[in-house]
Amino acid sequence: MIIDAHTHMWPDAVARKALAGSVPDLERRGDGTQDGLKKSMKDAGVDRSVCLAVANDGGSVDKANKFSASLDPDHFIGFGSVHPDLTPEENIESLRRHGLKGAKIHPFFQRYALDDRRLAPLLDAMQGEFAVIIHVGSISTASSEGVCSPTMLADLARNFPKLDVIACHFGGYRQFEAAAETVVGLPVYLDTSWPPSVAELNPVEVRKVIEKHGPERVVFASDWPMADQAREIRAVRELGLADDDVEQILGLNLARLLDISV
Repeated sequence: MIIDAHTHMWPDAVARKALAGSVPDLERRGDGTQDGLKKSMKDAGVDRSVCLAVANDGGSVDKANKFSASLDPDHFIGFGSVHPDLTPEENIESLRRHGLKGAKIHPFFQRYALDDRRLAPLLDAMQGEFAVIIHVGSISTASSEGVCSPTMLADLARNFPKLDVIACHFGGYRQFEAAAETVVGLPVYLDTSWPPSVAELNPVEVRKVIEKHGPERVVFASDWPMADQAREIRAVRELGLADDDVEQILGLNLARLLDISV
């Protein structure tokens, strides 16, 4: 089973506009629609994709969660959104009402930092019930410092030890070395997304990070439509890891975390 832990999709009516407003220096490898992702999955041999909602403000949270909950469960696993503009109770109620297993946090797009004091009671409330996948690292237009740096993710993991955290981009997009020093070895999952491709990283260093962190706590992720799913699967298979570790990373680890039948 192959499960992609990190994809983005929008309703057809807004997909083009939403995609145009995302990170400007990355080539789009898909159109951001449900049909587009299904085609990519079929071509790449992906069984399920986690689709991550990102609400830019509190008023958009429930609408985003409703969309995630509406996705075809035979193909997609909808993750919702949370926002500190809402109370912890309001965020949790929306996730529960829509039957979602987890939520995405993207400090740049949602305009708050990982150490925002409003976030702490929400993360505390999510412990033991919901997974949270967090963007960590810089983007082309801004540094992660003071927003979502590897050090800030490490502090968060220590403060919420019962929270199931998936750290995007090996724990630090465009900050691989800092993530290797700061995040690797913490009790979090690392996702392998690194658009435009993890193949652009040194495979020896990537393998070292995975082996140091523990392949049982690494999950395959592409960040479609910013990366090609088939290319990312090939890149993981070509890292030189043991076959069993590759299969765990490509799907079984996430299935275990989210209690998905295989």
